[in-house]
Amino acid sequence: MIGSSASRQSTLFYFAFAKEAAAITDDILDPLDPLLDDPQLVRLATEALSKRRLRSSDFGRPSIAPDRLLRCVVLKHHKRWSFRQLQRELRSSLLYRRFTRFYEDPIPNFASFSRTFGLFGDQGTAQLHARVVQLAKEQDLAQGQKLRTDTTAVETNIHHPTDSSLLADGIRVLTRSLKRLSSACQVGTLRAVDHRRAVKRRVLEICRAAKTLTSASQQRLKDSYGKLLALTRGVVRQSAQALADFKDGKLIPHPELLVAVLQAEAQLRHYLPLTQKVIAQTQARIFEGQTHHPDKILSLFEEHTVVIRKGKAHKPNEFGRLVRIDEVENGIVSNYHIASTNQADQQQWQPALQEHQQIFGQAPRLAAADRGFWSAANEAFALELGVKHPVLPGRGRLSASRAARQKERWFRRGQGWRAGIESRISTLKHCFGMQRAHYKGALGFDRYVGCCVLVQNLIAIVRAKARKITNNELHCRSG
Repeated sequence: MIGSSASRQSTLFYFAFAKEAAAITDDILDPLDPLLDDPQLVRLATEALSKRRLRSSDFGRPSIAPDRLLRCVVLKHHKRWSFRQLQRELRSSLLYRRFTRFYEDPIPNFASFSRTFGLFGDQGTAQLHARVVQLAKEQDLAQGQKLRTDTTAVETNIHHPTDSSLLADGIRVLTRSLKRLSSACQVGTLRAVDHRRAVKRRVLEICRAAKTLTSASQQRLKDSYGKLLALTRGVVRQSAQALADFKDGKLIPHPELLVAVLQAEAQLRHYLPLTQKVIAQTQARIFEGQTHHPDKILSLFEEHTVVIRKGKAHKPNEFGRLVRIDEVENGIVSNYHIASTNQADQQQWQPALQEHQQIFGQAPRLAAADRGFWSAANEAFALELGVKHPVLPGRGRLSASRAARQKERWFRRGQGWRAGIESRISTLKHCFGMQRAHYKGALGFDRYVGCCVLVQNLIAIVRAKARKITNNELHCRSG
């Protein structure tokens, strides 16, 4: 059942601390408080909580209240805390209890926060973001007259992918599921062998052999990979046989451990094909010399990860997803898009303009991007859509007319304004934690990026309103 409503009365026990809590101020959290009281934001949080079970809205134990859940999401991503840190800080701070409206009530466990945050999903987070952008429009902070866009790589929470480490991960997770299946079934029906020591030795041999490029080292590398592949294939065969035996009824689980058996079987079915893909790509790269293997797996746990090359000298390869950020006035990120592949920037320009038109009902007067977005077709599309000043620097050797156009004052000013998107991306990564997504799975990645953008927009609205008040006061004094 969904928890208490947004309006609640404090108990007599809290009155002793209410005066102290009210005296504590925060420059960011205090102005955020009225923004998060928006009825539509609370309604979206209520709808997310109702998806937990079939009758979560009116039946069962009370869960976290919608307004508290929304405020905890904002606080966690604003402070860049983990779920354990969120629980610990809420328990120890009167300021954070007042902001999240927990007051004297007990703080939920960090696991409850993790499960409840996941109810938003990617669609719920996108709806919250759309409502925040609408609030910025209603307060005349985002008119949509100017647009600047850029792409960036957001890393998934994985280790550096090497063939040996992926094979070791496959052996580890399959063996763990086989052990759970063996312990939950009758004695003697399944025997799981732990190859961790042998796998560790093979991985260390591969690391040592990879440090030199002599023919002897390369041969040792192939020999060690051959042994590691043999171990992996053995575990894969045993896993496939265990699944077949369970299906045929040869593995009889204990009645009280049936849930554990079903969980172990589900994990085997999930990780078995992924491990087989890792075996195929390792065989092709090490023994056949095919470095460009199709559908390459970079992680068994975040299989949606792709290789991204952004041309950085210090980091030529990044492992994650490509995210497009669209920013309008006052630092408001009006839209974001997570590409499923390493998409070229040229392909992102037209969708950015079309989605901007859907959000604001008109094309921007000024649309700017870096030279990676430039093409004659993209510039013609912007002019056709109604963009008066498309700022797309050309690449390569420029014609005389093109060079003269890019030296005009409006174009150079547009380029200067476009450079601000770099600082916005840096703020999202270093101040709101978007450098690496820590939620699991493709849906968790989308939700993490959406939460970072959402909280950034809320704080941008607070700061824009503060600047507006300050400018009005200075104008009144001078006038």
